[in-house]
Amino acid sequence: MSSGSDSIVRDQPAEMPSEGGPLLEYHGNLPPSPAWFQDAVATPYETHFVDVKGAKVRYQRWGQRGRPGLLLVHGNGAHAHWWDFIAPYFAQHYNVAALTFSGMGDSEWREKYDMATFAEEEVAVAEDAGLFDADVKPIIVAHSFGGFVTLVTGAEHGDRFTGMVIVDSPVNPPERPHQGPPRSGRPNKVYDDLASALGRFRLAPPQICDNHYAMDYIARWSLKKADGGWTWKFDPSIWTHFEPNDAPGDMLKAAKCRIAIIRGEESALMPDDVGAYMRKLLGHQVPFISIPHARHHVMLDQPLAFVSALRTLLAEWDHSEPHRSV
Repeated sequence: MSSGSDSIVRDQPAEMPSEGGPLLEYHGNLPPSPAWFQDAVATPYETHFVDVKGAKVRYQRWGQRGRPGLLLVHGNGAHAHWWDFIAPYFAQHYNVAALTFSGMGDSEWREKYDMATFAEEEVAVAEDAGLFDADVKPIIVAHSFGGFVTLVTGAEHGDRFTGMVIVDSPVNPPERPHQGPPRSGRPNKVYDDLASALGRFRLAPPQICDNHYAMDYIARWSLKKADGGWTWKFDPSIWTHFEPNDAPGDMLKAAKCRIAIIRGEESALMPDDVGAYMRKLLGHQVPFISIPHARHHVMLDQPLAFVSALRTLLAEWDHSEPHRSV
């Protein structure tokens, strides 16, 4: 596999061993959740679809049109609802949109997939949501696989954006081994009932997450009814019909807009050597932020710390010039 696809990491639900996952103990009931989380996911948003190369791409929008644009981008096999408890914290000052890539969530599936098309989906959603209507250019915040798509967007369409925030998307040094997504295309399993499906949910790549309420929330949005029960929404054949882009490091350097990097300080995918390599590629001239006690799924592990860090970064970008020339 090429370096572009080898850098892709999986964020979709994955089956647990027979003993089940962390949500099994709740037997389909909602885990206890803090008031801030309940308020955030209850915040109203609009739902829209935009056609991109024959597939309907779903997105959600918070805040008022005409405000500075903020596009939130999920990881592999995930969906826009990963941002439902993050986006409301930015809706007062931004026109916020969160897309769901084709083949994932409630967006339509394709016969084949490629990074350039995913990048076109980002731009199309930004256009349809009015993110380009403000006096300032929009910003993309992208997690994991979404970060690799955003590198393509930054290289091809970066002059249309103020900047992009890459969240735990590891651009590995050449000597570090890579592992790409599985290409088996095995059909998604059908579970007898919702509780059984939730009980098999875990994060991929595997990690501990103490915030079961956040895991449960995204798990429910990851499932759909099927003949005989419940199954996952993502297209299991994406990676059997996927055309990758090479050289994510070159894409990172080629970005035509500002860049910042956020990682989980305990992320298995973004250890110090990977972070150092990425900073070196960018000439040590971009913000590099580590969220304490967060692993790869930063917004699930430390959602409020992530919000605070992102708010601070965006406020700083409002009042500064980039050190790195683009």
